[in-house]
Amino acid sequence: MNEITDEKLTKYFSITEEALAKAKKNVNPAFKDRAEDALDMVERYVSDAKHFKSKDDYVNAFAALNYAHGWLDCGARNELFLVKDSRLFTVDDE
Repeated sequence: MNEITDEKLTKYFSITEEALAKAKKNVNPAFKDRAEDALDMVERYVSDAKHFKSKDDYVNAFAALNYAHGWLDCGARNELFLVKDSRLFTVDDE
């Protein structure tokens, strides 16, 4: 598998947007400012991914989604977001 298909890109948009919604609902009040900064970066990368996809630039769209999800995973691992969902984040389930 050496290409980024529309199906793959759609799948990763869905996963990242689901994780973003969950992170927004579970901001750690102790790190609210940092969490909001991380969420801003995620939203910017998702926006970039949508822009690239609209230009049929699937490689850069996929790259931007990976950066977005990296921010989400980092926030989850560092408890900016109080989430326990190993399907969406690189954290342990409860």
